[in-house]
Amino acid sequence: MKSPISILLLATTVALAAPPEAIQRMTLDERVVVIVPVSTNRVTTISFPEPIAAIDAVGVTADGKTPGKFQLAHTKGSSFVSVRALARKAATNLNIRWNKRTYVFELIEGDAPVLALNLEDRAATESVQPAPQVTPTRLLALLDKAKAFPLLKKQQPEAVADADARTFGDEPQITDFNDYEIRVEEVFRFNTEDTLVFHVTLRNKSEREIRYLPESFCVRVGNRLYHQSISDAPGLLPPHAASTVYFAITGTPNGGRNEISLKNEFSVLVSRMPSAPTSATTTQTTLPPLQPQPAPSPAHATGMTPEQEARAREALHRAIADLEKTNAPNAKPTNP
Repeated sequence: MKSPISILLLATTVALAAPPEAIQRMTLDERVVVIVPVSTNRVTTISFPEPIAAIDAVGVTADGKTPGKFQLAHTKGSSFVSVRALARKAATNLNIRWNKRTYVFELIEGDAPVLALNLEDRAATESVQPAPQVTPTRLLALLDKAKAFPLLKKQQPEAVADADARTFGDEPQITDFNDYEIRVEEVFRFNTEDTLVFHVTLRNKSEREIRYLPESFCVRVGNRLYHQSISDAPGLLPPHAASTVYFAITGTPNGGRNEISLKNEFSVLVSRMPSAPTSATTTQTTLPPLQPQPAPSPAHATGMTPEQEARAREALHRAIADLEKTNAPNAKPTNP
Protein backbone atom coordinates (compact mmCIF):
# COMPACT_ATOMS: atom_id res chain seq x y z
CA MET A 1 0.00 0.00 0.00
CA LYS A 2 1.31 3.41 -0.94
CA SER A 3 2.01 5.65 2.02
CA PRO A 4 0.09 8.94 2.19
CA ILE A 5 2.03 12.10 1.47
CA SER A 6 1.46 14.84 4.02
CA ILE A 7 2.43 18.48 3.64
CA LEU A 8 2.56 21.00 6.44
CA LEU A 9 3.53 24.65 6.55
CA LEU A 10 6.56 25.42 8.63
CA ALA A 11 5.62 26.05 12.26
CA THR A 12 7.25 28.47 14.65
CA THR A 13 8.68 26.81 17.74
CA VAL A 14 12.21 27.14 19.16
CA ALA A 15 13.89 24.79 21.62
CA LEU A 16 17.30 24.36 23.21
CA ALA A 17 19.11 21.06 22.90
CA ALA A 18 21.24 19.56 25.67
CA PRO A 19 23.95 20.19 26.48
CA PRO A 20 23.56 23.88 25.55
CA GLU A 21 26.15 26.60 25.50
CA ALA A 22 26.40 28.30 28.90
CA ILE A 23 26.00 31.74 27.28
CA GLN A 24 23.49 32.08 24.47
CA ARG A 25 22.52 34.90 22.12
CA MET A 26 19.19 34.85 20.31
CA THR A 27 17.00 37.11 18.22
CA LEU A 28 13.61 37.91 19.75
CA ASP A 29 10.65 36.30 18.01
CA GLU A 30 7.19 36.30 19.62
CA ARG A 31 6.16 33.36 17.38
CA VAL A 32 8.52 30.87 19.02
CA VAL A 33 8.80 29.15 22.38
CA VAL A 34 12.31 29.19 23.85
CA ILE A 35 13.26 26.28 26.11
CA VAL A 36 15.71 27.42 28.79
CA PRO A 37 17.47 24.78 30.94
CA VAL A 38 18.04 26.02 34.51
CA SER A 39 19.62 24.48 37.59
CA THR A 40 19.04 24.31 41.33
CA ASN A 41 22.57 25.50 42.13
CA ARG A 42 23.09 28.02 39.33
CA VAL A 43 21.40 31.29 38.34
CA THR A 44 20.11 31.85 34.81
CA THR A 45 19.71 35.46 33.62
CA ILE A 46 17.47 36.35 30.67
CA SER A 47 18.28 39.81 29.30
CA PHE A 48 16.13 41.96 26.98
CA PRO A 49 17.30 44.97 24.96
CA GLU A 50 15.13 47.35 27.03
CA PRO A 51 13.12 47.31 30.29
CA ILE A 52 10.56 44.54 30.72
CA ALA A 53 6.91 45.60 30.99
CA ALA A 54 5.39 42.58 32.80
CA ILE A 55 6.06 38.96 33.81
CA ASP A 56 3.55 36.11 34.20
CA ALA A 57 4.38 32.64 35.52
CA VAL A 58 2.94 29.65 37.40
CA GLY A 59 4.73 27.90 40.26
CA VAL A 60 7.25 30.72 40.65
CA THR A 61 8.16 32.45 43.91
CA ALA A 62 10.00 35.71 44.38
CA ASP A 63 11.31 35.21 47.92
CA GLY A 64 12.16 31.52 47.95
CA LYS A 65 10.04 30.96 51.06
CA THR A 66 6.68 30.76 49.31
CA PRO A 67 6.17 27.28 47.80
CA GLY A 68 7.14 27.13 44.16
CA LYS A 69 9.13 25.24 41.58
CA PHE A 70 11.33 28.19 40.59
CA GLN A 71 12.66 31.31 42.26
CA LEU A 72 12.55 34.53 40.22
CA ALA A 73 14.29 37.85 40.79
CA HIS A 74 13.34 40.99 38.89
CA THR A 75 13.52 44.68 39.68
CA LYS A 76 10.73 46.78 38.22
CA GLY A 77 12.04 48.85 35.34
CA SER A 78 15.03 46.59 34.66
CA SER A 79 15.65 44.76 31.41
CA PHE A 80 16.58 41.36 32.84
CA VAL A 81 15.18 38.58 35.01
CA SER A 82 17.06 35.87 36.92
CA VAL A 83 15.69 32.42 37.73
CA ARG A 84 16.79 29.20 39.37
CA ALA A 85 15.05 25.90 40.00
CA LEU A 86 13.89 24.88 43.47
CA ALA A 87 13.09 21.25 42.66
CA ARG A 88 14.47 18.52 40.47
CA LYS A 89 12.70 17.85 37.15
CA ALA A 90 10.64 21.02 37.60
CA ALA A 91 9.15 22.74 34.58
CA THR A 92 6.97 25.79 33.91
CA ASN A 93 6.46 28.54 31.38
CA LEU A 94 7.51 32.16 31.84
CA ASN A 95 5.69 34.81 29.78
CA ILE A 96 7.47 38.14 29.50
CA ARG A 97 5.83 41.24 28.03
CA TRP A 98 8.21 43.49 26.13
CA ASN A 99 7.73 46.10 23.41
CA LYS A 100 3.96 45.38 23.23
CA ARG A 101 4.60 41.70 22.53
CA THR A 102 4.59 38.55 24.66
CA TYR A 103 7.58 36.21 24.59
CA VAL A 104 7.27 32.68 25.97
CA PHE A 105 10.05 30.78 27.74
CA GLU A 106 9.83 27.17 28.87
CA LEU A 107 11.91 26.68 32.04
CA ILE A 108 13.18 23.13 32.59
CA GLU A 109 15.42 21.99 35.44
CA GLY A 110 18.52 20.16 34.23
CA ASP A 111 22.18 19.47 34.89
CA ALA A 112 23.43 21.65 32.01
CA PRO A 113 21.82 25.06 32.52
CA VAL A 114 22.03 28.15 30.34
CA LEU A 115 23.66 30.74 32.55
CA ALA A 116 22.94 33.78 30.37
CA LEU A 117 20.44 34.21 27.55
CA ASN A 118 20.98 37.53 25.77
CA LEU A 119 18.10 38.55 23.52
CA GLU A 120 18.41 40.93 20.59
CA ASP A 121 15.73 42.95 18.85
CA ARG A 122 14.98 41.64 15.38
CA ALA A 123 14.93 45.14 13.90
CA ALA A 124 18.47 45.74 15.14
CA THR A 125 19.91 42.57 13.66
CA GLU A 126 20.99 42.09 10.10
CA SER A 127 18.33 40.99 7.65
CA VAL A 128 18.56 37.28 6.92
CA GLN A 129 18.54 35.84 3.44
CA PRO A 130 15.03 34.60 2.67
CA ALA A 131 14.45 30.91 2.19
CA PRO A 132 13.80 29.75 -1.37
CA GLN A 133 10.21 29.15 -2.45
CA VAL A 134 9.94 25.38 -2.83
CA THR A 135 6.73 23.97 -4.29
CA PRO A 136 5.14 20.71 -3.05
CA THR A 137 6.04 19.08 -6.37
CA ARG A 138 9.66 20.05 -5.88
CA LEU A 139 9.63 18.70 -2.31
CA LEU A 140 8.28 15.38 -3.57
CA ALA A 141 11.13 15.27 -6.08
CA LEU A 142 13.65 15.83 -3.27
CA LEU A 143 12.20 12.89 -1.33
CA ASP A 144 12.60 10.70 -4.42
CA LYS A 145 16.17 11.90 -4.88
CA ALA A 146 16.99 11.04 -1.27
CA LYS A 147 15.55 7.54 -1.66
CA ALA A 148 17.62 6.92 -4.80
CA PHE A 149 20.66 8.96 -3.72
CA PRO A 150 23.33 6.20 -3.95
CA LEU A 151 22.17 5.22 -7.44
CA LEU A 152 21.96 8.83 -8.64
CA LYS A 153 25.37 9.61 -7.18
CA LYS A 154 26.86 6.76 -9.18
CA GLN A 155 24.97 6.95 -12.47
CA GLN A 156 23.71 10.55 -12.68
CA PRO A 157 25.97 12.66 -10.44
CA GLU A 158 24.78 15.91 -12.04
CA ALA A 159 21.29 15.26 -10.60
CA VAL A 160 22.64 15.53 -7.03
CA ALA A 161 25.54 17.89 -7.64
CA ASP A 162 24.27 20.40 -5.05
CA ALA A 163 23.41 17.73 -2.46
CA ASP A 164 25.35 16.22 0.43
CA ALA A 165 24.60 13.12 2.47
CA ARG A 166 25.46 11.73 5.88
CA THR A 167 24.90 8.06 6.67
CA PHE A 168 25.03 6.94 10.30
CA GLY A 169 25.44 3.21 9.63
CA ASP A 170 25.78 1.17 12.81
CA GLU A 171 25.64 4.28 15.03
CA PRO A 172 22.29 5.96 14.28
CA GLN A 173 21.12 8.92 16.32
CA ILE A 174 18.21 7.59 18.39
CA THR A 175 15.42 9.47 20.18
CA ASP A 176 13.86 7.02 22.66
CA PHE A 177 10.24 7.38 23.86
CA ASN A 178 10.10 4.22 26.04
CA ASP A 179 7.59 2.18 24.03
CA TYR A 180 8.91 3.38 20.66
CA GLU A 181 12.02 5.00 19.25
CA ILE A 182 13.03 7.05 16.21
CA ARG A 183 16.38 6.26 14.61
CA VAL A 184 18.03 8.70 12.21
CA GLU A 185 19.56 6.53 9.47
CA GLU A 186 20.53 9.15 6.88
CA VAL A 187 20.32 12.91 6.33
CA PHE A 188 20.53 14.62 2.94
CA ARG A 189 21.03 18.34 2.38
CA PHE A 190 19.90 19.99 -0.88
CA ASN A 191 21.59 23.40 -0.83
CA THR A 192 19.63 25.06 -3.63
CA GLU A 193 16.31 24.41 -1.87
CA ASP A 194 17.83 24.87 1.64
CA THR A 195 16.12 21.58 2.51
CA LEU A 196 17.19 18.63 4.62
CA VAL A 197 15.62 15.22 3.95
CA PHE A 198 15.64 12.73 6.83
CA HIS A 199 15.55 8.96 6.43
CA VAL A 200 14.43 7.59 9.79
CA THR A 201 13.19 4.30 11.20
CA LEU A 202 10.34 4.17 13.70
CA ARG A 203 10.39 1.03 15.88
CA ASN A 204 7.50 -0.03 18.09
CA LYS A 205 8.72 -1.82 21.23
CA SER A 206 5.26 -2.40 22.72
CA GLU A 207 2.42 -4.90 22.36
CA ARG A 208 0.01 -2.31 20.98
CA GLU A 209 -0.11 -0.47 17.70
CA ILE A 210 0.97 3.16 17.76
CA ARG A 211 -0.69 5.85 15.67
CA TYR A 212 0.90 9.22 14.96
CA LEU A 213 0.27 12.27 12.80
CA PRO A 214 2.27 11.92 9.55
CA GLU A 215 2.34 15.71 9.16
CA SER A 216 3.83 16.39 12.61
CA PHE A 217 7.51 15.42 12.26
CA CYS A 218 10.02 17.96 13.52
CA VAL A 219 13.74 18.04 14.25
CA ARG A 220 15.59 19.58 17.16
CA VAL A 221 18.90 21.03 16.01
CA GLY A 222 21.08 23.09 18.28
CA ASN A 223 18.81 25.74 19.80
CA ARG A 224 15.85 25.39 17.43
CA LEU A 225 12.99 23.12 16.54
CA TYR A 226 12.20 22.81 12.83
CA HIS A 227 8.86 21.47 11.64
CA GLN A 228 8.54 19.44 8.48
CA SER A 229 7.68 20.83 5.08
CA ILE A 230 6.68 17.42 3.67
CA SER A 231 6.64 13.78 4.78
CA ASP A 232 6.10 10.29 3.44
CA ALA A 233 4.83 8.30 6.42
CA PRO A 234 2.03 5.74 7.00
CA GLY A 235 0.90 7.12 10.38
CA LEU A 236 0.60 3.60 11.86
CA LEU A 237 3.21 1.50 13.64
CA PRO A 238 2.15 -2.13 14.31
CA PRO A 239 3.25 -3.92 17.52
CA HIS A 240 6.92 -4.96 17.55
CA ALA A 241 7.39 -3.62 14.04
CA ALA A 242 9.57 -1.06 12.31
CA SER A 243 8.62 1.49 9.65
CA THR A 244 10.74 3.58 7.28
CA VAL A 245 9.83 7.26 6.99
CA TYR A 246 11.16 10.10 4.88
CA PHE A 247 10.44 13.75 5.70
CA ALA A 248 11.99 17.14 4.98
CA ILE A 249 12.52 20.49 6.67
CA THR A 250 12.91 23.68 4.64
CA GLY A 251 14.15 27.09 5.77
CA THR A 252 13.57 28.44 9.27
CA PRO A 253 10.41 29.28 11.22
CA ASN A 254 10.88 32.99 10.47
CA GLY A 255 11.23 32.47 6.71
CA GLY A 256 15.01 32.61 6.38
CA ARG A 257 17.53 30.04 5.26
CA ASN A 258 18.46 27.46 7.87
CA GLU A 259 21.92 26.57 6.48
CA ILE A 260 21.92 23.51 8.75
CA SER A 261 25.10 21.46 8.60
CA LEU A 262 24.96 17.67 8.43
CA LYS A 263 27.49 17.54 11.27
CA ASN A 264 24.83 18.52 13.81
CA GLU A 265 23.20 16.23 16.33
CA PHE A 266 19.56 15.60 15.39
CA SER A 267 16.61 14.63 17.57
CA VAL A 268 13.42 13.68 15.74
CA LEU A 269 9.99 14.19 17.30
CA VAL A 270 6.47 13.31 16.17
CA SER A 271 2.99 13.91 17.61
CA ARG A 272 1.46 10.67 18.81
CA MET A 273 -2.28 10.03 18.68
CA PRO A 274 -4.16 8.59 21.71
CA SER A 275 -4.35 4.80 21.70
CA ALA A 276 -7.75 3.17 21.28
CA PRO A 277 -8.96 1.70 24.62
CA THR A 278 -9.09 -2.08 24.83
CA SER A 279 -11.58 -3.95 27.02
CA ALA A 280 -12.71 -7.58 27.41
CA THR A 281 -16.31 -6.53 28.05
CA THR A 282 -18.73 -5.06 25.57
CA THR A 283 -19.40 -1.38 26.07
CA GLN A 284 -22.60 0.38 25.11
CA THR A 285 -22.17 3.40 22.88
CA THR A 286 -24.80 6.10 22.81
CA LEU A 287 -25.21 7.46 19.34
CA PRO A 288 -26.22 11.07 18.76
CA PRO A 289 -29.81 11.60 17.58
CA LEU A 290 -30.37 11.56 13.89
CA GLN A 291 -30.70 14.97 12.36
CA PRO A 292 -33.44 15.53 9.78
CA GLN A 293 -32.08 15.75 6.28
CA PRO A 294 -33.72 17.78 3.50
CA ALA A 295 -35.68 15.58 1.10
CA PRO A 296 -34.38 15.58 -2.44
CA SER A 297 -36.47 17.34 -5.02
CA PRO A 298 -38.30 15.18 -7.60
CA ALA A 299 -36.04 16.47 -10.31
CA HIS A 300 -32.95 15.44 -8.29
CA ALA A 301 -34.40 12.04 -7.34
CA THR A 302 -35.78 11.03 -10.76
CA GLY A 303 -33.68 13.05 -13.14
CA MET A 304 -36.72 14.97 -14.56
CA THR A 305 -36.40 18.30 -16.27
CA PRO A 306 -37.99 21.36 -14.59
CA GLU A 307 -40.92 21.23 -17.08
CA GLN A 308 -41.55 17.56 -16.35
CA GLU A 309 -41.34 18.26 -12.61
CA ALA A 310 -43.96 21.05 -12.90
CA ARG A 311 -46.39 18.80 -14.82
CA ALA A 312 -45.92 15.97 -12.32
CA ARG A 313 -46.56 18.31 -9.39
CA GLU A 314 -49.74 19.64 -11.07
CA ALA A 315 -51.03 16.10 -11.69
CA LEU A 316 -50.31 15.24 -8.05
CA HIS A 317 -52.30 18.25 -6.83
CA ARG A 318 -55.29 17.26 -9.03
CA ALA A 319 -55.20 13.71 -7.70
CA ILE A 320 -55.19 14.96 -4.10
CA ALA A 321 -58.11 17.29 -4.81
CA ASP A 322 -60.15 14.46 -6.38
CA LEU A 323 -59.38 12.23 -3.41
CA GLU A 324 -60.57 14.89 -0.94
CA LYS A 325 -63.87 15.31 -2.89
CA THR A 326 -64.40 11.55 -2.88
CA ASN A 327 -63.92 11.30 0.91
CA ALA A 328 -66.18 14.28 1.68
CA PRO A 329 -69.35 13.39 3.77
CA ASN A 330 -71.88 14.52 1.11
CA ALA A 331 -69.83 13.66 -1.87
CA LYS A 332 -71.64 11.90 -4.71
CA PRO A 333 -70.06 8.76 -6.07
CA THR A 334 -68.36 9.24 -9.35
CA ASN A 335 -67.93 6.83 -12.13
CA PRO A 336 -64.55 5.25 -12.04
